[in-house]
Formats: sequence, structure tokens, C-alpha cells
Amino acid sequence: MSIWAFDDRGTKIMAALAVAIGLIGSATILAEGISSGKRGERFVTVRGVAEKEVKADLAVWPIRVRVAGNDLAETNKAADEARRKVLAFLAENGIGEAEIASQNQRVEDRQAKDYEQGKATFRYLVEYTVQVRSNEVERVKKVSQMTDRLAAAGVVLSSQGNWDRNGPQFIFTQLNDIKPGMMADATKAAREAATQFASDSDSHVGMIRRASQGLFTIADRDRSSQGEGDGANAGASDIAKKVRVVVTVDYFLN
Repeated sequence: MSIWAFDDRGTKIMAALAVAIGLIGSATILAEGISSGKRGERFVTVRGVAEKEVKADLAVWPIRVRVAGNDLAETNKAADEARRKVLAFLAENGIGEAEIASQNQRVEDRQAKDYEQGKATFRYLVEYTVQVRSNEVERVKKVSQMTDRLAAAGVVLSSQGNWDRNGPQFIFTQLNDIKPGMMADATKAAREAATQFASDSDSHVGMIRRASQGLFTIADRDRSSQGEGDGANAGASDIAKKVRVVVTVDYFLN
């Protein structure tokens, strides 16, 4: 019998092997086609910016008065008198009790600190903080510009502490209400940029490949943004604010 002769069983085996080899070859070609397709993806990355001017709707104004002395009882009495003058000043100018968020007192004995012993002119320091919290931002701003009357009445205002100064901080609290509209505007701006790029490169803008939202920033309108954090109010000394958001979008190009 010739070694090249096959019975029916051998013929079937060889046919099966041929089919299997053909399938493997097809799979290899298909995989290469997918890989080539991925390498051939064409897309453009663009950014869309949206800005909106808004008005602050909350004023937070910490008013600090400080009194120093060597007799604690007398120093406390003088500080309490200064606090009453501050409250009277606020009431006379339309800021009532409902808008007084808190009244806190702090007493410091400087001689109790090792580094202050023998250096401090006065032993005791008493500080009162009257904090105004109001939605009447225009009125608070106006009253805050009249504190020279307190100085004339002998009330010494302190600018030390966490607030950097004694002036009010104006805050915009309605960010969630304008987010959807601003996101739509930013996305629209991104697509317009992608469309312009596609036109210049003889392409057409396709579907979104990937999109990411940047952080919303809130800053004084006439001051550059200082960073954010969602809903952050950077440079909160002015009533007029500017809200800004940037989105980054990848568009397929056809």
C-alpha cells in the first residue's frame, strides 16, 4: 500500500485539520483587523468653557472687638460695653437680632504663656466676636462701610483671626441651581470647537468618545479665580461673582 493512500477515515481527519487550520487563520486575520481598527481611531480632544456672572446671596460678617487690661474684672466690663455698642450700632442700621448668628467671648492671660512673660504691656486680653449672617447683602455691605462710627465711640475692632480682616464675606450659595445650564453651555462650546477642527481637517464630528467635567470655581467678578473646590468662594469680598467651569471632551472624527 502506498504511503500516500488514505482510507475514508484518514480523509476525514485531513479534512478536519484543514478546516481547523482555516479557522485559526481567519481568527488571526479578524484579530489583526480589530487591532488595526483601534490603531486607526481618529478623535479630537477639545475643551469647552462656560462663565456666568452672579450676585452673592449670603453675607457673613464677624465683628471683633478687643480690650486689654491688667484687671480682669475691669477688662471684662469694658469688653462687654464695647459689645453692647456694636449691637446697638447694628440695630440702628437695620440689622436685627435674627441676623446675629453668634456672640462669642475669648479671654487670654498673657502671663500664662512662657514666651509672653515680662513682655506684655497688659496681662489680660478679652475679645468679643459678634457674627452677622444675613441674606441682605447690600445692606450688610453698606453698614460695614460705616464702622468708623464705632471707632469714634471708642470701640476698637480687631482684624486678627481666621478671617484676615473685619469686613464681610459675600458668598454665592445657589451653585447647584445653575450647574446644569452651565454644563450644557460648556459642552456646546466644546462641540463647536470640535466642529471647527473637523472642518479644517476635512472630517466630520462623530459621537463622544469620552468626557470629563472640571471643577466649578467662584471668584470675585473683577478678580482672577483662585481655585475652587466645588462651590468654593475664592476672594469673597465683593457681591458680584463670576462662576466658571471647563469640560474636556473627546469626539470621534469620521
